[in-house]
Amino acid sequence: MAIVIIGAGIIGTSTAYYFSQSETPPTNIHLIESSPELFASASGYAAGFLARDWFSAASTPLGRLSFDLHKKLAEKRNGYKKWGYSRSTATSLAETHLEDGEVDWMGEGTRRAKAAKRIAENDDTRPLWLAQRHGQPDIIDKGDGTAQVDPYELCQFLMAECRAQGVKVHQPAKATKVTRNPSGTLSRIHILSTETLEEFEIPCTRLVIAAGAWTREVFMNLFPSSKLRMPISSLAGHSLLLRSKHWPPPSSDAFPQPLSDHARERGNDIQNKARSPPPCHALFTSENLSSSTSSYSPELFARLPSGHIYIAGLNGNYPLPALPTERQIDPWAIATLKATSERLLGKGEFEVEREALCWRPITDRGTPIVGPVKKGEEAEEEEEGVWIAAGHGPWGISLSLGTGMVVSEMVEGRDVSVDISGLQL
Repeated sequence: MAIVIIGAGIIGTSTAYYFSQSETPPTNIHLIESSPELFASASGYAAGFLARDWFSAASTPLGRLSFDLHKKLAEKRNGYKKWGYSRSTATSLAETHLEDGEVDWMGEGTRRAKAAKRIAENDDTRPLWLAQRHGQPDIIDKGDGTAQVDPYELCQFLMAECRAQGVKVHQPAKATKVTRNPSGTLSRIHILSTETLEEFEIPCTRLVIAAGAWTREVFMNLFPSSKLRMPISSLAGHSLLLRSKHWPPPSSDAFPQPLSDHARERGNDIQNKARSPPPCHALFTSENLSSSTSSYSPELFARLPSGHIYIAGLNGNYPLPALPTERQIDPWAIATLKATSERLLGKGEFEVEREALCWRPITDRGTPIVGPVKKGEEAEEEEEGVWIAAGHGPWGISLSLGTGMVVSEMVEGRDVSVDISGLQL
């Protein structure tokens, strides 16, 4: 079996990682990435917030699986130090109460926290970096079902593991054509190196398209005669990476990694508290835009051990560029995020270390597409042997490991860990 994965973002790299842990020889696994810079869009510039139960019914099994995989991998490979895995207290500073239920919040001006239940008010846990003039945030999750990572560092870890196992990475390169055997099964895929302009072919009996916001374009280029409508579009979002005077990073030596649940239950409470790092916080709020009557929903996430605070939540329909490195940051969006940061953290209380813009893949139905392209009224025979893993919206990091595992299981014909029938085309 020769497996080709188009897209080396968090979903594609996670998929390659789980393939490399299976019976498929790693040298038969190929990753193709068109960007000259790895993780240059949402995979490297997302918030890195993880949740276990903040999903619709169709996505909940995958959400729970993925959250547990994140936790297990971090405990096994010292994720706290390598990619900033930490339990995170999720809080809300919004003026309106949260509502339970399945909420489509991925569009402009909607709130991620509406997908979760409010569990407590006036808790004594408060972000150290939140300006004192603000009231006490309400608690959504105390860290049992929410966590935080640095997505770029997680991607780097997964990519390094793939390379170490022998996975072949073609970057920057573009898949231009697929060929099939007389029987109709996939045979080879044609690749163009966009750096050297060299064209070559590699074996391909199974194809996974995980190109994020560019998935529809990739599918249409490879299968131009297909009648299948790929319901994936893009939603752009700006962000800032801040450093607050009131959120100094702890020493990595002092806090090697958070305790596992097993160790926490067995150990002395006082010793555990002394050994554990200070809690991360996620803060969800809302704000009216001064230039209009509309509002947007800022989201702030504290990271450890780096000590960064990430702020985003200002989404827009900025045109999708051919490559993520061709982004053009909107000064108005950055100014708006800076003004929000001043309101929440305090003027002069932080420094901006990075300004960013990325594109997230979204679907009309509000849930990702994870599964095979099947024969049927809307799919021609030529798409057989092709899988799609894209459209995760703002949950790409959270759902990444679970997606990678179930895609590898489906492609190899193994039993799938959880029911994802509601996520297929």
